[in-house]
Amino acid sequence: MAGVSLKCGDCGALLKSVQEAQEHGELTSHFNFSESTEAVLNLVCTDCGKPCRSKTESDLHTKRTGHTEFVDKTSEAAKPINLEAPKTVAESEEAVDASSSSQSEEMVVPEVDKKLLEELELMGFPTARATRALHYSGNTSLEAAVNWVVEHENDPDIDQMPMVPLNSKVEAPKSSLTPEEMKLKAQELRERARKKKEEEEKRMEREKEKERIRVGKELLEAKRIEEENERKRLLALRKAEKEEEKRAREKIRQKLEEDKAERRRRLGLPPEDPAAVKPSSPVVEEKKISLPVRPATKAEQMRECLRSLKQNHKGDDAKVKRAFQTLLTYIGNVAKNPDEEKFRKIRLTNQTFQDRVGALKGGIEFLELCGFEKVEDDEFLFLSRNKVDMAVLNSAGSELNSAINNPFFGVL
Repeated sequence: MAGVSLKCGDCGALLKSVQEAQEHGELTSHFNFSESTEAVLNLVCTDCGKPCRSKTESDLHTKRTGHTEFVDKTSEAAKPINLEAPKTVAESEEAVDASSSSQSEEMVVPEVDKKLLEELELMGFPTARATRALHYSGNTSLEAAVNWVVEHENDPDIDQMPMVPLNSKVEAPKSSLTPEEMKLKAQELRERARKKKEEEEKRMEREKEKERIRVGKELLEAKRIEEENERKRLLALRKAEKEEEKRAREKIRQKLEEDKAERRRRLGLPPEDPAAVKPSSPVVEEKKISLPVRPATKAEQMRECLRSLKQNHKGDDAKVKRAFQTLLTYIGNVAKNPDEEKFRKIRLTNQTFQDRVGALKGGIEFLELCGFEKVEDDEFLFLSRNKVDMAVLNSAGSELNSAINNPFFGVL
């Protein structure tokens, strides 16, 4: 299908003709156009007949006038685009003049001051760059040429030899400086260029430092928020543990009362008079004490891991207790014999380990909190000698003893 529009590669605008593309380029400095089969949108307002070339333009028209009905006449207005730009009479004459002049004129390298050129070459500039700098800076002074190089050092043609028509050759002005003055001037220019480069480097370093400070602040803020969330989670966890212990004590007390009443019934004794029963001391609401919140310790993480293990397997107390005792044996062996590798390496596929610890959710996580790591494609749990921390092992042993001996640990 023939192209029906020109599409701007910079902003995506669709244009009906080459003339519109030229006007778009003059307004936006966009000159990357390609032929497109997508037609320019033509939405005609049914109320006032105004054509709109885009959805944005129709939305603005609706906002200004309140007209909401449009008819899409894009297909009717679409025509193959003519890629030849219209030429004016003046342009045609200029083209003829340019053609005739290009045939008659010969392009040559412009003449520049030889001494200035030598000085620039001594300063390390290539001949083509030095010639271009002298020519476009007016061929007046060494300083002007160096300044031109500094301003145009990123030009793609900076190292191409300039060419001018033969009849436009201008004789270069002669320098009025002595050789000594020229050397001093060149040294001054080199020093000035060096200082300018150092100032630019310092400016870039300051910008980088500001960026580093900004990123550092963002990281600190993110860490603070994370610690705050962790403190809130631990507070909620401690509160839940206290509530759990309170409910467990109440449940045990009720069980004792029921057993006592059952024994009296079996012995043929009358039920205990509720009025004679010594009223239980009222539950004193614990006074809330505001304590500084701290991040979770290793011991608290271990306690939470053991509590989760018991909660996940609350239907089998014997299996949970056996898992706790097995973990205590592993930790005790390492604490007593830290140099023996056989106590610091556990095969995950071992059936005994799987039955006692590995198959229970939370068992392997507890060993990892103690310093064990999975190695050899997750075949072993291994605690390297340099990572054996007796304080961590002692904390693990204390938490396991508490979990085994405390009847209220993870009851609810």
